[in-house]
Parts: sequence; C-alpha cells; structure tokens
Amino acid sequence: MKILYLILLLISTQIFSQNINFQSYFINKTMRVDYIHTGDSVNEILSLKQIKQEPLWGGSHKNLIDTFKYGRYMCEIYDSASNKLIYSRGYNTLFQEWQTYNEAKKQKRSFYETLIFPYPKKTIIININRRQKNGNYKNIFSLNINPEDYMIKKENPPAFKTFTILKNGPSDKKVDIVFLFDGYTKADKEKLHNDAKRFANYFWTYPPFKNYKDKFNIWGIETFSEENGTDIPGENIWKKTLFNSSFYTFRSERYLTIQDTKTIRNIAALVPYDQIYIIVNTSKYGGGGIFNFWNITAADNPLSKWVFLHEFGHGFAGLADEYVDTEISDDFYNKNVEPWEPNITNLVNFESKWKNLIQKGTPKPTPDNDKYNNTIGLFEGAGYVAKGVYRSYRNCEMRQLKQGFCPICSQAIKQMIKFYSE
Repeated sequence: MKILYLILLLISTQIFSQNINFQSYFINKTMRVDYIHTGDSVNEILSLKQIKQEPLWGGSHKNLIDTFKYGRYMCEIYDSASNKLIYSRGYNTLFQEWQTYNEAKKQKRSFYETLIFPYPKKTIIININRRQKNGNYKNIFSLNINPEDYMIKKENPPAFKTFTILKNGPSDKKVDIVFLFDGYTKADKEKLHNDAKRFANYFWTYPPFKNYKDKFNIWGIETFSEENGTDIPGENIWKKTLFNSSFYTFRSERYLTIQDTKTIRNIAALVPYDQIYIIVNTSKYGGGGIFNFWNITAADNPLSKWVFLHEFGHGFAGLADEYVDTEISDDFYNKNVEPWEPNITNLVNFESKWKNLIQKGTPKPTPDNDKYNNTIGLFEGAGYVAKGVYRSYRNCEMRQLKQGFCPICSQAIKQMIKFYSE
C-alpha cells in the first residue's frame, strides 16, 4: 500500500505547465457568451444569443489551459492577433444528454446554454468543439469578439443578498462554489441558511474533501421563490419557483434539473465561482450533475447527503456513473476509443488510467465478490454498460450511494482541487 500511496502522490503533484500570463490577456472580470443549442439525435447547431460582461472572475489565474480533456465539448479561447490559445475548458450539456433519449430521434429541441471565461483585453476567437465518436474534436461554432464592442451587455447582476459560508482566501487560488436555492420562500429564510451550512459541512465529513477544506470558498445567495417545493410532472405538481426546477427530466422520475440556465448565471454572477450548486427545497429523492455546467440536489431526502456528493463528482471532476442501466445501449461507448472519464475504461488505452496501480496477482477482469473488496482492480460493468466497460473498485460512491469515493475517483477529485487552487 505504501507504493500505491507514493504513486498517487506523484500523480497528485503533477505540474500544469501552460505559460499563459493572466495579466497579459485578461482582466479580473468574466465574459459570458449565451447561445441556443438546437438539434436532434444526430444534428446540432449553436446560435449566438448575447454576450455579457460580469463583474467578477472566480477561476484560477494560473491554470488557464484545460489539461484534463474531459467532457463532450471543449471551449477554446484564442488571442486573435497571435492565434495563441489562452484559455480552454471542457464541459458537458443537458442537450448532449437529451440526444441519447428516444425523443431526440423523433423531434428537435432547443436548450439555452452559456460559457464563461476571464474577460479578454483584446479581440479573441472563441471555438466550441464537439467530441466525436472517434474521440477527436470537431469545431461546431466559432466567433470573433472585440471586448470593447459597445453591444456587449454590462448590466449589473440582479439584486439578491449574498452571504459567506466559508472563506479561506482569494478566489483565484481556491475552489469557489456558489449555492443557489430553489423552492424556498422568504418564510424559509432560516431553513435556507441552515441548509446551506448543512450541505457545506457534508464536504468536510467525507474524503477526499475533508482533507482539503482550506482549498475551498463557499458562497450562498438568498434566492427566494413564490412557492415551496419544485415541479413533479408525474404527480401533476407544478410550483412557481425562481429557477423552475423539475423532476422527470426526459421522463426520468428522479432526474431533477433546471433548464433556465440564463437565470442561474445571472444570479450566480454576484459572487466569484468555479462551480454552481442548486439546492431544491423538496424531500423527494433526486438530483443531477453535469460536468462544468451545474449541480443540483433535493434538500431533505434521507439520501440527500450522498446524492449531493455523487452529483458533485460528476459536475466537478467529470466522473462517470459506474452502475449498469439496462435501458442504455451496449454501444454507448465506442469500443475503439478510450472513454474520457477518468474512472472507467474499455481497455483501449488502459495505460492512461489505473493499470499501474493494480497489484501483482490481482485477476483481470477482477471477480465481483467479497474477496476483492477494497482492491484496485478491473471490475466489469460501468458507465451504464454491463459488458466491455470496467471500473477500478467493486463499490464506489459513483456506483452506489454511501460507499465512499474509491481511490481512483478520489484521485481525480484531488487533481481537480489542485488545478483550481494553485
């Protein structure tokens, strides 16, 4: 085990070499690009909606280039004069998830999406690239932006009260999380604040987060709704809430999401942030997490703590679900391309994952029985797929709630914390 810890330590201390000087290209504000994402199961088009300047930038000033290459999409920002890449981030979208459902084979839909990045000093080129089945990126949207264009909106964020849950230092050297709240009325103010503290404290009782509390800032914004709760279409329950959260997303009962991304971003702009987490005032089981998009969970279900952490694994570290879903096709992953998610593999490029952490004598594939509990191995069945896709641990938080994050998922989380807090 000492050898394992040394290897993990070496991985966790990787150097993110980028040679991009923040002050040369950016000011400490945010540029936000809003667009409409339209398509069906095989086609997509992105249409510009608006460009905004927001008053704060919460991200790193050092690690500006994405070194992970996670996500279905990659946003790249180039300095127009030199054609130098000065910023990039991978991300997922609700649109791309919808494309995997049968409805997308029958009709087109549109989704409101946004990108944020530090506000450039000079003209930039923004490229949005989509990861193809073969693993390569294809450009699907490009735009030149002059930061001095008078059509860029500079309106102030809406007037909501902010509060500090945890403050450990400057935002460019911390992981900044903003908590938003849906389905809380003004009469629920005390509950809102108590829930904010409760959910923040979940991090510090759970590894690996508990060992990195000093790397985080957590902010809250008092976002009150007209009514308590959330929409539950399957039960004909409809509530007037600020963000219009809803269960039964894509007709999946427990899938709790929000499609009003514009309102989320408008209000989140009141504080510096890397991640958005929306807490919904309901006891119904459910949640959602989309990589570098947003995270959401129900406040009062008995399993809310573990849903909260599981979904943050998706939204923050790009972790894949490790359970099997019989409704998902076996060809969900291209058998000839290594999955981008750090915690699953189809053995196409296993060397890039945890192959060197499997101890000599551990069978590959690893039998799914009690003998191999707490063993890093190669367990078949992950990423919704029963055959041909493997996970590293028999049980993990990304497979089943209350299990804790396995060493491989924990390491992915640690790497992301380091990336945002250097």
